[in-house]
Amino acid sequence: MARKFFKRWLPAPEKMREHPSVRVFGSLLHDPNLWHLNRRSVTLAFFIGLFIAFVPIPTQMLLSALVAIMLRANLPLSVMLVWITNPVTMPAMFYFTYKIGALLLGLPHKTFVFELSWTWIHNELIELWQPFLLGCFVCGLFCGLLGASSIHVLWRVNVIRRWRKRQQERLARQTR
Repeated sequence: MARKFFKRWLPAPEKMREHPSVRVFGSLLHDPNLWHLNRRSVTLAFFIGLFIAFVPIPTQMLLSALVAIMLRANLPLSVMLVWITNPVTMPAMFYFTYKIGALLLGLPHKTFVFELSWTWIHNELIELWQPFLLGCFVCGLFCGLLGASSIHVLWRVNVIRRWRKRQQERLARQTR
């Protein structure tokens, strides 16, 4: 069931290989392990995708694809999970990561108004970068581990449930 669920939502490997954003990886995309749906590859893909979603750079999809290729995780899933941070969710998530980082560093919470200008970046971001990056790392690690462990446990529970169902069906056939 878990494999069927993910297969239903993920694009076909052929279609994904042709996508311009991953075409830069060329022959590396021909590794069949990047497209397998097993507990290890899906769990690792969840960790990679959720962790990199909190990395505050504009090339999250490429970074996620590169890490998935290096660790031989499920490529489409790790790239898709990065889209948890999108233009709608990014301000709230990154503000939360800043607050977490400030709390961990013991810094007073500073209220600020974001302004997209070089002056704001030069004056304000200089003071905010340490708690912001620490918060991004901690939240990414927490969400990545939580997502990966949840998928690992749910996959295992599903396998055990299916195994028990097959055992019951086998016993029912034997008693007929």
